[in-house]
Amino acid sequence: MAGLHAIRARAVAGPSERATAAQRAKGKLTARERIGLLLDAGSFREVEQLRRHRASGFGLEAKRPYTDGVVTGWGAVEGRTVFVYAHDFRVFGGALGEAHAAKIHKIMDMAVAAGAPLVSLNDGAGARVQEGVCALAGYGGIFERNARASGVVPQISVMLGPCAGGAAYSPALTDFVFMVRETSQMFVTGPDVVRAVTGEEITHDGLGGADVHAGASGVCHFAYDDEETCLAEVRYLLSMLPGNNREHPPGAPCADPPGRRCEALLDLVPADGGRPYDMAAVIEEIVDDGEFLEVHERWARNVICALARMDGRVVGIVANQPQVLAGALDIEASEKAARFVQMCDAFNVPLLTLLDVPGFLPGVGQEHGGIIRHGAKLLYAYCNATVPRISLILRKAYGGAYIVMDSRSIGADLAYAWPTSEVAVMGAEGAADVVFRRRIAEAEDPAAMREKMVEEYRAELMHPYYAAERGLVDDVIDPAETREVLVAALAMLRAKHADPPSRKHGNPPQ
Repeated sequence: MAGLHAIRARAVAGPSERATAAQRAKGKLTARERIGLLLDAGSFREVEQLRRHRASGFGLEAKRPYTDGVVTGWGAVEGRTVFVYAHDFRVFGGALGEAHAAKIHKIMDMAVAAGAPLVSLNDGAGARVQEGVCALAGYGGIFERNARASGVVPQISVMLGPCAGGAAYSPALTDFVFMVRETSQMFVTGPDVVRAVTGEEITHDGLGGADVHAGASGVCHFAYDDEETCLAEVRYLLSMLPGNNREHPPGAPCADPPGRRCEALLDLVPADGGRPYDMAAVIEEIVDDGEFLEVHERWARNVICALARMDGRVVGIVANQPQVLAGALDIEASEKAARFVQMCDAFNVPLLTLLDVPGFLPGVGQEHGGIIRHGAKLLYAYCNATVPRISLILRKAYGGAYIVMDSRSIGADLAYAWPTSEVAVMGAEGAADVVFRRRIAEAEDPAAMREKMVEEYRAELMHPYYAAERGLVDDVIDPAETREVLVAALAMLRAKHADPPSRKHGNPPQ
């Protein structure tokens, strides 16, 4: 027993005090400290702690540390099982070799078998060059398991150090990516390669830092200033996700009355369709205790994707943001919302869509960039979703964007509208120019005639009652009753069951 305890102590301590000090000098925690922050105290159970590599050559046979540079196992987050692996940068710089990869493969397989989320704490230098193709094959095994686990168990990648080359693709295959500013980077080719090939000078953070991926590329869903905050937010996200695709997200006690009136909404949303407002304030007003977790907060800000609770039950919210591009859908917003809708559908999270959309963003850049193809991704995601789906039109719902944003015609279970909402092919001004072009041109006062025709079109076709009369809106509701109506609708749909057609898989637009 003394020998066993001594071996375990060596495995836990790591290679040396010097290596630990170097890790701390960079402002980073050790792998075990990170696991301690992620999991409930005392819940971690390690797997293959004593594993060592069997490679030889280039001096490897003389360096065979326990764990082989990755700590794997399972524990609990708020009492629920979670599997985790954490690269230990102190051992071979966290580089992946054959034994290192085998440990990750095993824990990934265990997560799927047990039906529990998988969290990876990434802080590694990529493939272990001394092991050659065996290291590359190890990455291939990780990618294949990422793909097989997709939509089966939640997969969360936490970037806590550099992640270069092929190693960057595993996080890209997972459901959520967290990053820490100044210490974590992701890129396929680093600054040195970029300089050699293109002549461009750029820093590691400028090329693939947290702010770049959170605001420009969209690779990162959440970015934080320190590891402690980052891991606390991972715990919060896990509290809103089910263990696997056969379960529903966990409920939580709710002190916020389900029938609470939302009088503030009457002042938050201007009746004038040309005036912007903050959709986040609307979401804050209707969800439990005003709390929600926004996904991709800094990327494609013209659409909001968030997880929240209503009457203690988790709901996924997709909403246009009138403060950015008037809430119009563009390429990035379509991709962001489509990915979020697919995630919610995979893990049984009901969808609530809040519409205030003037259409798709016009422009040569959008058309040449493939807005048709990218907009179709969101359309496909909604049409393919089988979870409860509720839409609410707050103000504008124009053209193809209205259809795409979970209209009744593509399968929304319930559609509601506020009295001030407008549902139409296009805005009244544009419609009048098309429909009444000749009358306006022949009028003695074209400007006055155009104004008259605009009002006539608006009065005839653009009010919510026109859509309600034709069954495209289930009810026109008082904005102050929004929370009560939505909570009741979500409760009714909780047991919804849909059998998709038999197929191997769909072929979504790419």
